[in-house]
Amino acid sequence: MRCFIAINLPNEFQKEVEKIQKQLPSFIEKKTKSEKLHLTLKFLGEINKERIELVKNELRKIKFKKFITEAGEIGFFDNNLRGVVWIHLKNCEELQKQVDESLKNLFPKEKRFMGHLTIARVKSINNKKEFLESLKKIQILPIKFEVNNFCLMESVLKSEGPEYKIIEEYKLI
Repeated sequence: MRCFIAINLPNEFQKEVEKIQKQLPSFIEKKTKSEKLHLTLKFLGEINKERIELVKNELRKIKFKKFITEAGEIGFFDNNLRGVVWIHLKNCEELQKQVDESLKNLFPKEKRFMGHLTIARVKSINNKKEFLESLKKIQILPIKFEVNNFCLMESVLKSEGPEYKIIEEYKLI
């Protein structure tokens, strides 16, 4: 199974992200569907059922307090003229460190982490400078939500895009 650990977003937050997506500059792209928006805390890759059970057992041990996250800046990770448009989610780093620490005997720790939502994938840009200037003009309102859980997720790759399924949910205290 192809798995990852994520914070899923409440519907109200998803709707706000949709408003931001509508402001994106025109380019050949694929916007992330609202119901697929999430913040990946750790990508695990292809793992078998035995390893999934080990992951579940370790994640169940995490005792972490609920916290508020907020949309921050908008940005672009690129590989020449391709890449992803993202929105930073604040205050998620400590939870990610806890997840990393709990799984250190099963998976390598992340070299660096920046909590972000991928809101669009860019296939090509005619004028990169103009594109980046347009992104800077998008106003991100202070949209927030309480993070009260995280999930072990499965990603099933399909021709119309990935389908995500919750394997197990972990409540924060």
